[in-house]
Amino acid sequence: MKRSTFDGLPANQPSASIIVRHSTIHGNGVFAKRKIAADTCVIEYTGDRVTARQAASRQGADPDNPFHTFFFSLETGRLIDGASNGNDARWINHCCEPNCEAREEDGRIFIYTLRDISRGEELNYDYGLIVTERHTAALKRSYACLCGAATCRNTMLAPKRKSRQKQA
Repeated sequence: MKRSTFDGLPANQPSASIIVRHSTIHGNGVFAKRKIAADTCVIEYTGDRVTARQAASRQGADPDNPFHTFFFSLETGRLIDGASNGNDARWINHCCEPNCEAREEDGRIFIYTLRDISRGEELNYDYGLIVTERHTAALKRSYACLCGAATCRNTMLAPKRKSRQKQA
């Protein structure tokens, strides 16, 4: 699959196909400036590359919203911190019925459309946040989802896998 060149611009420059503006889902959002075809690479998620330890020291920097971060996990265990030297991709909101997905390619994260996107439509993907601790009601509220989708699971956390019961 050939990756888009983002209108010929470097990854840290704004794309001609998207714009950041206020979102009804949460804070800022990323919207299509024009129709975008399915399976189009819209933007690369950029920012400082950090270790899990560095990310832990940066997490919770906003005392009013300590669960809000711009970290993106990589298969290597390192993370991209979109809050530091990041681009417009950090403003793409979560949705339980996403129209985009994130794909890791050669240690980089790219956002692709899952279907055709209409002009003015907000781009989103399922964050599927993974936390190892128990998914309590309080934890789920800390990562509350506001997408409003018919199948909204009310949290940005990835569903915990249920252990299979042994068959006799």
